[in-house]
Amino acid sequence: MNAHFQKTVAAKVTRLKLPSLSRRRTRRNILITSIAAVCSMVLVGCATHSTQRSFPEASTLPSQPSLPDPLLALDGSKVTSRSQWFNERRPELQALFSYYMYGPIPPKPAHFHPRLTGEYHDFLNGKATLKLFTLETGSGNAPRIDLMVVLPKKHDGPTPVFLAMDFCGNHTLTADPRVPLSKTWLSKSCPGCPRNVATDAGRGAQATNWPLEEIVNRGYGLAAFYSGDVDSDRAEVSSGLYAWLADGDPARNNPTNRGTIAAWAWGFQRCVDYLVTDRDVDAHRIAAVGHSRNGKTALLAAAYDDRISMAFPHQAGCGGTAPSRGKVGESVKAINDHFPYWFNAEFKKFNDAPDRLPFDQNCLVALCAPRPVLFSAAEGDQWANPAGQFEALKAADPVYRLLAAEGLAVSEMPPHGKLVDSPLGYYIREGNHSMTANDWKVFMDFADRHWRK
Repeated sequence: MNAHFQKTVAAKVTRLKLPSLSRRRTRRNILITSIAAVCSMVLVGCATHSTQRSFPEASTLPSQPSLPDPLLALDGSKVTSRSQWFNERRPELQALFSYYMYGPIPPKPAHFHPRLTGEYHDFLNGKATLKLFTLETGSGNAPRIDLMVVLPKKHDGPTPVFLAMDFCGNHTLTADPRVPLSKTWLSKSCPGCPRNVATDAGRGAQATNWPLEEIVNRGYGLAAFYSGDVDSDRAEVSSGLYAWLADGDPARNNPTNRGTIAAWAWGFQRCVDYLVTDRDVDAHRIAAVGHSRNGKTALLAAAYDDRISMAFPHQAGCGGTAPSRGKVGESVKAINDHFPYWFNAEFKKFNDAPDRLPFDQNCLVALCAPRPVLFSAAEGDQWANPAGQFEALKAADPVYRLLAAEGLAVSEMPPHGKLVDSPLGYYIREGNHSMTANDWKVFMDFADRHWRK
């Protein structure tokens, strides 16, 4: 599990007697290089993952009531160049988020095999090709992720693709019986799952919120996977990634230090591992999409994986797109109390003092720079703090400007129904906490703008 991996890495680098972050940058780079080398010995694929460092105890961090400046390093130095951002501050921020909030995203497994289980060229009345895969990530009880890929048959060249994580299994996105029922645990709130097991009654139950035909008609593809294939969304049991990594040791699979959002982000990255090899997919135009907790995950995955060229964290709220320092809606304490397994143990130390966090969600957005990110919200979803989400975008804007990207084009929240389609984009509509077919239209309009379609 992630804690075991951290200990393994720490043991390898203890003898280096490395300096603190306040020392010279050249010596700090030695730390990064050394730990990266250790990562490559332990598990492959560490290039996009933050390195483990020593950081101050949470209670000793200074109070910062305002959103922290992403261009101000932990040692107080100011980031003024592109090279400083990518070589120093960005890795530092990734390490800070991993240490104090999400836990590290586990590395890519040494053995990864995408197995094609079905390919059909008559999907959506002949408009699309349906490809079905099982992504095998290791032996034993390693996660096996069912990936559904829908691609338009009429398209010039490789297709840009939205990669989305769903709540209740791919079979709920379409009534086509060729899409297999989810094989892993599902919440009883999912349609057709009275005993936490998928049944045919759930087929196509959420299809109205996933307008596959319209996505294909617009020239896009959709790749979808179920979060429970990576790790189940429940505190009392880890039935996926962390159970596998813990290797039967419950001490290494503690719900209060599990970091399930980081596990789900690992799932996004494994799906990207396959998509970049598919000749029918444009490897340079893959977007991460998610609603609510899945939106938190989509943003985290994009922040740590540059292969994701665009992010759509829809109504992601606290722990995703809304500031932890926010005074509206869900708080850090509320989310940790209700979902202790989503984040690591360190994050609980900020329940009553989120102002001590050395970052906020504007910094997570900044990690995506200069790639486009759209925050979408609903007026009736104040629990997710739409106004705070807009402020987070404003506070991420300086990083985009430093990198010669436009950033956020407006200084005030737009009226309902108007898309701000600058690289830092924003959209708010009437309604409540949901993802609808009309939201997908907005996603595609934003993608049209930035993928030059």
